[in-house]
Amino acid sequence: MASDVIVAKHAEAPLTLDHAPPKILGALDQGAFWANLGVSLLGFSFALFLINPLLDDNPLTFTAALTASLVGSLIGTAMVGLAAVPGAQTGQPAMVLLRGLFGARLSSVPTVLNIIQMIGWGAFELWVVAMGAQAIFGTSVPYAVWAIAAGVLTTALTIYPLGAIRLIRRFVTAGVIISMIWFAVVFLRETPAQTGGSWDAFAPAVDFVIALSVSWVPVAADYARHSRSSRAAFTGVVGGYTVAQVACLAVGIYAVALAGHGAVLDQPTAVFAPFVAAPLGALFFGVLVLRETDQSFANVYSTAMSLQNLMPRVDRRIFSVVIGVLTTGIALVVDVNSYSAFLGIIGAVFVPMLGVLAVDYFLLGHGRDWDTSENAPSRRLMVIPWVLGFATWWLLAAPSTVSWWAQIWDGARQAIGLTRQPWMSAAIGAFLVAGLLTLGLGALRRRR
Repeated sequence: MASDVIVAKHAEAPLTLDHAPPKILGALDQGAFWANLGVSLLGFSFALFLINPLLDDNPLTFTAALTASLVGSLIGTAMVGLAAVPGAQTGQPAMVLLRGLFGARLSSVPTVLNIIQMIGWGAFELWVVAMGAQAIFGTSVPYAVWAIAAGVLTTALTIYPLGAIRLIRRFVTAGVIISMIWFAVVFLRETPAQTGGSWDAFAPAVDFVIALSVSWVPVAADYARHSRSSRAAFTGVVGGYTVAQVACLAVGIYAVALAGHGAVLDQPTAVFAPFVAAPLGALFFGVLVLRETDQSFANVYSTAMSLQNLMPRVDRRIFSVVIGVLTTGIALVVDVNSYSAFLGIIGAVFVPMLGVLAVDYFLLGHGRDWDTSENAPSRRLMVIPWVLGFATWWLLAAPSTVSWWAQIWDGARQAIGLTRQPWMSAAIGAFLVAGLLTLGLGALRRRR
């Protein structure tokens, strides 16, 4: 009996989808893991877009920005928590769950989209690790060396994913908490009082924070499938990620103020300077830089899980190594200045998809007979609310930084006579439209 407990305690994720996942992660494991994902070096730079999401001459007040970070984080993490629950209940990875929503064949469409976004995020994270290391040690060691080293560590973590999560809970989380408290105290002393601004861009700021959170929606079940209960999965996500992301953005607001808004807009890594310059800054910032590899780990591992939806009997370790090498290669040439537009694309795709999933799984009761087999029948009607939710996002969203894309949706608004108002939330609108249309389709099916 004792040996069985030891085996279960140190069990690892199965190599293929043919084997059931061990249920060994409690609420503390999940909470620590998601709290670490909520603190990101890129998140400090993201604070600039929280303060001024429209990049105009009318930024938010400090109070408005903090409120937007809290509201957006709660909404976004609740969405991620909802996405985690079916994974805990079925034991299936995120993209395999979509077989029950769209059918086995159609699930390949969001799977491919998720693979693209995860590889993109993974490359961004390796880039930021390398740039963070150079901020501490200078450029005597080339960027490529740091990026490759981070890629190797990331890939190694994905080979033993549950061991990596246990390691994060036991050792990494404490270091992150101490580092964040240290920088918060230092910045509060050094930063001038935040004055001026308005609440006019509050809704776009909330949308931006939601987009930061929901980028994890299509991967949440990859980790929740190992949770001991649905409650542990949901509370771990919402509690851990919300607290960490709000703290990260709050510290980021002060760091951006110290570095200068213009400097951070021109070069996102300019926000690192106040961290390194702080007393003992290199030490505590080094902790955060090393910890950033849990972000790249999550992206690479979830890419492997997504690929297993397409090729379920291929060893996940093979996928992890291939994706690790590919992500590292992209990190050597990535343009991180495109991340704001990248976040908009992620939100527009996956927020309405979650609306369809949540209604169909929880409200319409299909979760009781959710078919995740390789022969799950196609459910083409479910694509309709997803696509209309995607369109709703862009109709309500602030103008895209990609000019030709913004022109398309400007023309669509004019065609239907829609005037976008500052209070409109693209994320909430897309989620509600997709969910309500799914509810309507369910009512029609019952009548038939």
